[in-house]
Amino acid sequence: METILNPWPWYISGPLIALIMALLLYFGKTFGMSSNLRTMCSAFGADKFADFFKFDWKAQKWNLTVVLGAIIGGFIAVTFLSNDTPSNLNPDTVTELQKMGFENAGATLVPSEIFNLEALVSFKGLLLLIIGGLLVGFGTRYAGGCTSGHAITGLSSLQKPSLIAVIGFFIGGLIMTNLILPLIF
Repeated sequence: METILNPWPWYISGPLIALIMALLLYFGKTFGMSSNLRTMCSAFGADKFADFFKFDWKAQKWNLTVVLGAIIGGFIAVTFLSNDTPSNLNPDTVTELQKMGFENAGATLVPSEIFNLEALVSFKGLLLLIIGGLLVGFGTRYAGGCTSGHAITGLSSLQKPSLIAVIGFFIGGLIMTNLILPLIF
C-alpha cells in the first residue's frame, strides 16, 4: 500500500516557525532571504560593483546556512515528502485559470504553462522573468527586506514598517492576481 504524504499541518509547522523565530530573536539575529542573498553576493565580490554590498559579510555568514538549508529542504521536500495528489482548488478558480489558458489547473503544484523550459526561453517568458526580477529586486530594496523577512521576523518583533510592508505585499499580490495576470495570459 502506498503512503500518501501531505504537507505538515499548521499546528506543527506554525509552532516550529515560532520556535525558530524565538531563537533568532534571542540571539539577536533576523531572518529573510534577501539578507541571505545580500550576504552571498557580497561574499562573491559584489561589493566591487555596488555600495549596497559593502558591509562585513563575515559577521553575517550564518545567513548562508539559511540559503543552504532552503536548497537542501527543497530537495528533501520534492524527493521524499511530495506526492501526486492534485491540489484541491475551488472550481471557480479552476474555471478562471482555464479561461486564461491553464489547462490542468491544480493538477500539479506549479502550472507547466509557466514553469517549463519552453516557457522560459520564449520572448514572453524571458520578459516576465526580467521584469518580474527587476520589480522584486526593486521592491525588496525599497521595502528594506523581502516578504519572508518582513512577514516573519518583522511582524514577530512588532515592527510597524514590516506591518506596512506586508500590507503592501498583499495589496500588490491582489492587484497582480486580479488585474495584471489576466492581461498577461
